[in-house]
Amino acid sequence: MGELVYRNRHYKVDDDGFLLNPAQWDANFAEGMASKLQIPQGLTGEHWRIINFIRDTYLKIGRCPLVYQTCKLNGIHLKELKALFPTGYLRGACKLAGISYREGYMEGFPAEGEIPDRESTTAEKTYEVDLRGFLVDPHDWDEQYALFKAYEMKMPEKLNESHWQIIRFLREFFRKNHRVPTVYETCESLRLSIEELERLFPDGYHRGAVKIAGLRVR
Repeated sequence: MGELVYRNRHYKVDDDGFLLNPAQWDANFAEGMASKLQIPQGLTGEHWRIINFIRDTYLKIGRCPLVYQTCKLNGIHLKELKALFPTGYLRGACKLAGISYREGYMEGFPAEGEIPDRESTTAEKTYEVDLRGFLVDPHDWDEQYALFKAYEMKMPEKLNESHWQIIRFLREFFRKNHRVPTVYETCESLRLSIEELERLFPDGYHRGAVKIAGLRVR
């Protein structure tokens, strides 16, 4: 746990710099965080258009909009989004909007007595997952888990070679770099358009592809 101090205001953040309490967010937080996210010249009107869209969507539906939705509804291409937020969509734009991984990627908080079982089981193996359905230990992952998770998520089509290419890229990138690649890195490395990624993983990059690959952003 840490703290961001900017213009005499103090903000509690987690170890990855995400605001712990989204209700504490204000424009001052975003301005203070910008220089830490490879935006040294400060936030422009284009930055604020995306940040305000994410904030407004979060306040309406209780979670962060998918990167696909943000691009489409704001008429912005992925390359333009990368130029604005070099550290990534979740780790850049959403972080500046004061939405953490914990808050922004839940479908809603479970009520008391409705907390789901933290273990998903196949006939051969048990996998421990967190409350959002992400695999706790990425080293437990195998292809059986991916198949099970895709089925559990009601993917509109079975995993095909295009899905597996992305899943294997995510796994290999994580093995080499010890972090989940940004959506920019995945699309650029595999020469994918954001539309192709959306068709393959309609639940989103993090909530779909990354989850099925047994990874999660920390």
